[in-house]
Amino acid sequence: MKLFATALVVLGLAAPAAAQESSGGFSAGVTGGTLGIGPEVGYRMSDNFGVRGNVTFLGISRNVDSDDISYDGDLKLKSGGVMVDVHPFGGGFRLSAGARVNRNRVKLVAKPTDDVEVGDETYTPEEVGTLSGTVKANKLAPTLTLGWGGGLSRGLKVGIEAGGMFQGSPTVKDLRATGLLASDPDFQASLRREEEEVEDDIDKFKIYPIVQLSIGYRF
Repeated sequence: MKLFATALVVLGLAAPAAAQESSGGFSAGVTGGTLGIGPEVGYRMSDNFGVRGNVTFLGISRNVDSDDISYDGDLKLKSGGVMVDVHPFGGGFRLSAGARVNRNRVKLVAKPTDDVEVGDETYTPEEVGTLSGTVKANKLAPTLTLGWGGGLSRGLKVGIEAGGMFQGSPTVKDLRATGLLASDPDFQASLRREEEEVEDDIDKFKIYPIVQLSIGYRF
């Protein structure tokens, strides 16, 4: 809710400056896609400019494979941000730039049933136990998208946008094990190398893809 409140404040500050624009208008609706699902509000201050704010949430489960270890990934999407929309032709087409507070997290858990390689060494399931860690990216991430947001008239609006959130290279935090060698210094060194290997495997997500659909009403 704090993220949503921040977006509302920014939009509220922008509105008075454009209050005399007859073509302007507030909008409110819902957005859903790769960022998650959540409320969105906006203000079209003129034919060519507008601002939007939204917060999005979603939980997704997927596997993350690194060498011969398959992690169960529990992805928690949670972010919020503000976008400035530029409508170069005065219609629905828009170019948008902004930033998001990025609290997306992936919790990783793996419980090997066969001998596995951790870092550069091979260990038994008893020596490893359960592996767990968390993947995070930059907390503040610039965004850039292009899309369609409907015209200036009042009424129901459907929008779509695609682009990217530039969140930097994701990092693995506190990869731990519960097995017989959990506190062994050499095994701890293997865990640190395993963190680096997982980070190499997920480095392609430096730019998080954005594909969002929205539906709302312009007042």
